[in-house]
Amino acid sequence: MTALAHPNIALIKYWGDRDSNLHIPLNGSISMNLGGLFTRAQVSLNPNPQRDELRLNGVTANPDDYRRVSAFLDHIRELSGRKVYFTINSHNNFPTSAGIASSASAFAALALAATKVCDLDLTEPELTRLARMGSGSACRSIPAGYVEWIAGYNHATSFARSIAPPEHWDLTDCIALISQEPKSTSSTQGHALASSSPLQAARLQTAEQRLQTCRQAILDRDFNALAQVVELDSNLMHSVMITSTPPLLYWQPPTLAVMHAIQNWRLDGFQVCYTIDAGPNVHVLCPTQQATEIATRLRNIPGVIQVLTARPGGATRIIENE
Repeated sequence: MTALAHPNIALIKYWGDRDSNLHIPLNGSISMNLGGLFTRAQVSLNPNPQRDELRLNGVTANPDDYRRVSAFLDHIRELSGRKVYFTINSHNNFPTSAGIASSASAFAALALAATKVCDLDLTEPELTRLARMGSGSACRSIPAGYVEWIAGYNHATSFARSIAPPEHWDLTDCIALISQEPKSTSSTQGHALASSSPLQAARLQTAEQRLQTCRQAILDRDFNALAQVVELDSNLMHSVMITSTPPLLYWQPPTLAVMHAIQNWRLDGFQVCYTIDAGPNVHVLCPTQQATEIATRLRNIPGVIQVLTARPGGATRIIENE
């Protein structure tokens, strides 16, 4: 069984856990699935009755990745009531662990493929809850288009849902790649540090207001309102990172160069804004009719090694039944 899932870019960020074991967040979040970028996960039952087998991008998984995936598969074994093991081949067509939500698409695709292999037919909310157990943001890659993750307070109440389909608003994410190297501090490690920042409480106190503003901007297709709240929310999250103990500084000089350029391009009349996940790469949002020009400009900034483009993507889905 093979499933395909898209990564997503958080427009309103999730940073910090209420429950780190269940990946229940301290605040809700909103994202856009990134069509054209994907994880393809091929899953079958392993005839070896002793262990799972995992290959990531053609390479046998390292021990840390293996333990994380095997622990996630334990949830599926529990749901199915079957003591089975899996053979998994997972492939991304974009850089892994570099701030493009590779774990989100990976666990979303794995959740769907592995449950189907076990003859489990989960509803979309149930599948988002399951995917969340592997990686918090994976729940947002299950539904289509523009997605909101309801934070909730326990496993039953923390799930994701689509707030608008991909065709609702034709935006493009022009992803300025500053580095394709895995980040030194993972998002999972970073979430655990969030509470050490003196700014986290203020960020959380105003999160609901930003969620409301972002949700309405998407529904109204109001780019100016979206740009303002998206950049504010990104800057707030990175302020928490920078002021954590120890501090997390993901930005590199070209990251700042892109941020400054975007401010100047707005003065030139372009509808454009930035948001940055846990990594140095910059996601640059704009209406699709401006994407070719924006991508060209990004490529001309020193330190930008590549620009990927993605329009709103669909839901996680089965693409092959073996």
